[in-house]
Amino acid sequence: MKSCFFPSGKIMTYNLTGKFMAPSDTWQHARFDLTDFELFVMTEGTLYISYAEENFQVSNGEYLLLPPKANAWRQGFQPAYCEFYWLHFSYEPSDKAQASSLPSLPAFPGACQESVFSIPQQGKIPKPEKMVILMKQLQDSVKNNYPKLALNAMATCVLTELYSQLYLHSPENTSFRSGKQIYSDILDYVKLHISENIKVTDIAAHFGYNAKYLSHLFAEFTGISLKQFILNQKMDTASFMLTDSNQSIGDIARALGFSDSHNFSRAYKRVTGLTPSEYRNTFDKRLLYHV
Repeated sequence: MKSCFFPSGKIMTYNLTGKFMAPSDTWQHARFDLTDFELFVMTEGTLYISYAEENFQVSNGEYLLLPPKANAWRQGFQPAYCEFYWLHFSYEPSDKAQASSLPSLPAFPGACQESVFSIPQQGKIPKPEKMVILMKQLQDSVKNNYPKLALNAMATCVLTELYSQLYLHSPENTSFRSGKQIYSDILDYVKLHISENIKVTDIAAHFGYNAKYLSHLFAEFTGISLKQFILNQKMDTASFMLTDSNQSIGDIARALGFSDSHNFSRAYKRVTGLTPSEYRNTFDKRLLYHV
């Protein structure tokens, strides 16, 4: 798979961002050229887009990263309803020349020279909720007229968050390889049962482990207890729901397996330092497009 290369010691330049919601299931991406990098973070449906004579199909929970290219156009090749966050950014031409001179680097994030890091052009986002939260925070900062310096730094943060997630979850990362399977299995289980009151004993019984042994194994691998991991996953999902939906706090609490909104709010503040209402109101301005 092709990769995009970026200078590791430079701040990216923010150009434009927003959230797009297709008006119907007959929508197709319009035909535009591309003079900077564009990052798509899918939150619903599937985007069918062609760029530089290559077709891409990008679904919920995945990303697409398109580099600028002369005389290349991006346009839809199949209609479908979808929603996604998008970000346009760039960096200095001198850095671009340096990065483009290293085409032999492998696609694996992190397997690169000190001055340049690489990100595969397309893939699954290990923790899409975190990406959405950062995109929403960037948009809120744009709406509140933050200085360009801050917007550049936040755009860089979005890109490096994606890089870091891919790096940590790559099988080529030897520090991650040990215990990867049990971690992946537990992560999938928690995501599937996120709406339930998940207990460590439930997970242990499901996978046929002793609960204490599984907790010890998980803590050795991740550095946190399995119980705390479950809570963190619920709070990450809660932050996503508070950021990207208008659901009431009570509805979000029930959707995450809490008995009532009071217990949910107390747990959320214990983990994040903010109440759900405070978090929602902190980044309340989104750049929404229905083109």
